[in-house]
Amino acid sequence: MNWTGRLTVVALFGALALPAVSQSNQEINQRKENQQDRIANGVQNGSLTAGETANLEHKEAALNREERRMKADGNFTPAERARINRQQNALSRQIYRDKHNAAVQPGTKGAINQRKENQQDRIAQGIKSGQLTAGEASRLEAREARINHQQARMKADGNFTPAERAKITREQNRTSKAIYRDKHNARHQ
Repeated sequence: MNWTGRLTVVALFGALALPAVSQSNQEINQRKENQQDRIANGVQNGSLTAGETANLEHKEAALNREERRMKADGNFTPAERARINRQQNALSRQIYRDKHNAAVQPGTKGAINQRKENQQDRIAQGIKSGQLTAGEASRLEAREARINHQQARMKADGNFTPAERAKITREQNRTSKAIYRDKHNARHQ
């Protein structure tokens, strides 16, 4: 076969392989979006605690970084795609386990708990809409988990003082501002 015939064969195989690569990238991206929606729904309905959500978002952010690193050289191989798929499978199983375990987001009685629920709803909406990246959501959920832990520690003695209530409110104010900043910056999922 002469060089033009070889070039034609190479071009033909390249054209046939391109849709498969593009399709697999679309599948990975669609799967990422579906998993973010599942996490957002878990946050919104209370089946995921702030700590569980922070952990899931941290894993999602790490997976996104690894995928970007793999694609950086311009050659996203089938083996790399398979590795990302396996990691997405593991993350999907973790989402299911966390959503269906006995841990739930604490109740909504009282102003502090109502505010906690509102902030969780804002984070969930940001995850669902793509306004929050996985890393941003992870950091915000870690803050929420720290506030929840701090509040539980303060209430452990059975006496939640006005000073302790004010401290939790200040932390919630800071977190609320962070949610706003992260949702309105230039970064998107």
